[in-house]
Amino acid sequence: MKSGWKTKTLKEACQFSNGLWKGEKPPFVNVGVIRNTNFTKEGTLDDSDIAYLDVETKKFEKRRLKYGDIILEKSGGGPKQPVGRVALFEKIDGDFSFSNFTAALRVLDPHELDFRFLHKFLHWTYLSGVTEAMQSHSTGIRNLDGDAYKAIKITFPALPEQQRIVGILDEAFDGIATAKANAEKNIQNAHALFESHLQSVFTQRGEGWKRVRIEDACESIMDCVNKTAPIVNESTQFKMIRTTNVRNGRVNLDSVNYVTEDVYRIWTRRQIPQCGDVILTREAPMGEVGMLLNDDKVFLGQRLVSYRANPVKLNNRFLLYAFQSRDLQEQIHAFASGSTVQHMRVPDTKNLQLPLPSMREQQEIVVKLDTLRADTQRLESIYQQKVAALEALKKSLLHQAFTGGL
Repeated sequence: MKSGWKTKTLKEACQFSNGLWKGEKPPFVNVGVIRNTNFTKEGTLDDSDIAYLDVETKKFEKRRLKYGDIILEKSGGGPKQPVGRVALFEKIDGDFSFSNFTAALRVLDPHELDFRFLHKFLHWTYLSGVTEAMQSHSTGIRNLDGDAYKAIKITFPALPEQQRIVGILDEAFDGIATAKANAEKNIQNAHALFESHLQSVFTQRGEGWKRVRIEDACESIMDCVNKTAPIVNESTQFKMIRTTNVRNGRVNLDSVNYVTEDVYRIWTRRQIPQCGDVILTREAPMGEVGMLLNDDKVFLGQRLVSYRANPVKLNNRFLLYAFQSRDLQEQIHAFASGSTVQHMRVPDTKNLQLPLPSMREQQEIVVKLDTLRADTQRLESIYQQKVAALEALKKSLLHQAFTGGL
């Protein structure tokens, strides 16, 4: 700690207030209520969908947010997202409170501790993983240990120095945010270029194209067994593909369910999936597509259909791209049925009309699309590395700020 810096626990430096329950005793007042959905990864408040609710006037008066309050997410989170995010409340007009899944911190002595300095410290605390160790789980929800959080120690210099540090961080973060936005825009542009070229292939068809029933161009079209396979907790070499594994032209096997060898044999008795098979989701969501890229021992879970191209008539990668075209996507959604969840019936998966050129032209199209897709993925990787580097820079600046390095 640098000379002249003070140290206090959050409990000593702040007033803590628990969030608001809606309540049922009149009189009521309509106010904006900050919820978990209003927190961002950057430690800011997303006010695009603040809920306005009728709440008890008496309870609201004790939980009315003031300019400079810091809202803490104390319950919620997710499998890969710990609780402990913070957002700074900077509204002057309007009546606002905060939900029962959150708490509010208010600096007790603003002449000693700047709320912006505290907010950035708490954001750094979250990014550093401190709150990860302060959590318990109940019914799938993460809960923050309030006593442990209040015991966190904040070390701070005199007020003018705090404000100087905040100014440096604000300027740096504005630059980082702009650089991230540019990188993400470039990723979007690369995807848009690929998508535009893919769609043009199937809308500007040349001579010799014909429409064929998709079953007539495939060796086989196989649906899943119409019941849920019993899974095991430990990892095995036998994997079940679910609809969540099929996205954006890929079958991702990083997160799958596992089964025993006996279950695998039963579920693949009609056909064993193989490398190159194209997988389509019939429901939840409908119309996603991907391709198996290895010979792992996998089988189809519910709501999936596998297409195996006839190599004499159909290039399997051409089929993959065709499924991503508006032509086939519109056909798939035209077949949709179901009042609550839209799904496609198995017989309809065989009746799709596939626009088909010669094998030679299919191969030429695939080479061009594969090349453009590889370029897109390369650019995406570069930009993702840039975004990761900017996030690392942000953490480094915060570390320097709160250890006396700025």
